[in-house]
Amino acid sequence: MTKLQELKKRLRSGKVYRRKDLARWSSSVDRHLQQLLAEGYLTKLSTGVYYRPKQTAFGKAHAEDDALVAAFLKDDHYLVTSPNAYNSLGVGATQLYNKTVVYNHKRHGNFMLGGREFEFRKKPAFPKTLTKEFLLVDLVNNLDQLAEDHDQVLARVKERALQGNRTALTRAVKEYGMVRTRKFFNTLAADMHAS
Repeated sequence: MTKLQELKKRLRSGKVYRRKDLARWSSSVDRHLQQLLAEGYLTKLSTGVYYRPKQTAFGKAHAEDDALVAAFLKDDHYLVTSPNAYNSLGVGATQLYNKTVVYNHKRHGNFMLGGREFEFRKKPAFPKTLTKEFLLVDLVNNLDQLAEDHDQVLARVKERALQGNRTALTRAVKEYGMVRTRKFFNTLAADMHAS
């Protein structure tokens, strides 16, 4: 068996690999990478990041967002989201956005991974998973980037805030809210106590 065949045996379909992962198994990693790319066995996603395509009934499947982001960041502390997630809140956000946002601790900027653009935003804090409370705070944080009528959306956010888990929302505002977002929710809390 050749060295290239040995390397191929290690590569699992549907997995994303960094160059240094492959260097552990090959003493001629750059030559082997060129051969694997030329024959379509691997696909280059970005500098130093490669994907072993998974074959489906519909052709080759794209790499999953989580696998792409984890390999790119060399880290598993991130949160993948999109402004489309706000549509689930019932606050009048109905636009569809072709945007994937990655909150993380390392990178900031727009990066092409696997033929798709990801907007990486460096943040000091974000939850492990999306919650309704986090999404409400995140929506107010990013209101200026949305196409919807801001006043109408904020009026509905107030309604949702009054109906939801106030303790969880207060915690989310404190942990993830920007200054103006905190002011918005703090004013709302003061109005609730006054009435």
